[in-house]
Parts: sequence; C-alpha cells; structure tokens
Amino acid sequence: MSKRKSIKDIVALKELSNPIVCLTSYTYPQSKILDKHCDLLLVGDSLGMVLYGYDSTLTVSVDLMIQHGKAVVKGSENSLVVVDMPFGSYQKSKEQAFENCSRVIAETGCQAVKLEGGVEIAETIKHLVDLGIPVMGHIGMKPQHHNAYGGFTVQGKDEVSRDKVLADAKAVIDAGAFSFVLEAVTEDVANEVCKSSVIPVIGIGASAEADGQILVCEDMLGMFEKSAKFVKNYAELGQGIEKAVESYAKEVRERTFPGEDNIYKKSA
Repeated sequence: MSKRKSIKDIVALKELSNPIVCLTSYTYPQSKILDKHCDLLLVGDSLGMVLYGYDSTLTVSVDLMIQHGKAVVKGSENSLVVVDMPFGSYQKSKEQAFENCSRVIAETGCQAVKLEGGVEIAETIKHLVDLGIPVMGHIGMKPQHHNAYGGFTVQGKDEVSRDKVLADAKAVIDAGAFSFVLEAVTEDVANEVCKSSVIPVIGIGASAEADGQILVCEDMLGMFEKSAKFVKNYAELGQGIEKAVESYAKEVRERTFPGEDNIYKKSA
C-alpha cells in the first residue's frame, strides 16, 4: 500500500517546481481511477451542480460533503484529499467553522478542508490552522459568492478587482493556509499572485505559471457541453456513454440482449 501524500509533500512540490496535479472527485470508483495520477483530490461542493443538478453550490450541506468525502478517501490511497466546506458552514463564527471543519475531517478521514474567501475570513482560517486543521483557500472568482458578483464572472479586469485579488491572496497566506485555489482571474493578475505567493497556487482559469492546476473531472472528461473558457475536454465520454446506451436500448428492444453468453444454463 502506497503512502498518501501529506501537506508537506504538496508544499515540497512547489519548492521543487514540480507541477501539482489536481482534479475534483466525488465518488469511490472515480477516486480509485484518479488517485493513480493525481497529487490532490478535491471533493468540491461543485458536486451539487455536477451530480445533483442544482443551479449553484449554495444548497449543498455539510452532511452531503461528508458522505462524498468518505467515499473519495476510501477509494484513494495516494492523493491528498481536501473537502470543500459548503456555504453557510463557516461564515457565522470561528467557533462554527471549527465545529464543522473538525467534524468533516474526523468523519471523512480527509487531510484538509477548503474555504472560499480572503480578507473577510482570514481570522477564521488562522483560528482553524492554530487548532490543527489544515486549510486550503479559494480566491478570485468564488462560486459561493456568485449572487454578489451577479454571476460567475472573471476577476481582475479592473484595478478594484485586481487589488481585491491581491489582498485576498496575502490574507490567506498570512493566515496560514497551506495553499489556495485561484479561479477565473485575468492572466496578468494571476501571474502577479503566483510570483508573490510563498505557498502553492492551484489555478483554474488563471495562469500556466500556477504551481498546479485543477479542473472539475466531469468537465475534463467531456461529460457535459463545454461551458467555460478554462475547460479543456481530454475525452468525450458524454457522447460515448450516450452511444453505448443507445446500443443497449436497441438490443433490448430487438431481444438480442441478453444473448447466450449472458444467460445461466441449467447444470447438466
């Protein structure tokens, strides 16, 4: 059995200038496949949209994240596993954040949690880190804040937005996060963040200069129509699955499945 990567291992990859490979993972069979190739698996609250068809991530609960976190931890043995903290589970107070984050780590066996936000939650991140909970940050475009943005919008396009991204990066670093996701930020601002960060920066729609990259696995595999510029389809599994189901349905209706090889015969 291989040794699972630790926080120190992820930080060391930055120090060695080795790109950090990250993907989202939500299920046991998925994590068994991804684990062979990834350094970090994120149980993202994006599962609300990807698996359950919600319009946003805002209705995802702590209980739901725990169930999927358990499955991903069980299905992996190499990758560091990080679980997203859903909207409303850490914003009320530092005490609320610790209660929910400690529960997620205890019940799933994951190695860290991820919180969205910068300056406004820096004290919470520091509180968690001081109490022994490793935290990954998430700045730039923050999906849990999409109502405040007026949609899922690219950040860093003007001076106000640029200054906010840079301030958030500094706040997350100073608070003790071990890394952070930088999402949907203009390349010039993303490069500025990456050059100044002393902790790993994981990009998604940010910069090739980031210390690592992450995508939603189902987007990368082509399960859905491409919806964001930063997505690259490395396969077209959605089309492949539909074709397979079409063939199955045809054979069932024609009574050619099950065939002789799929039926149990009476013993002689």
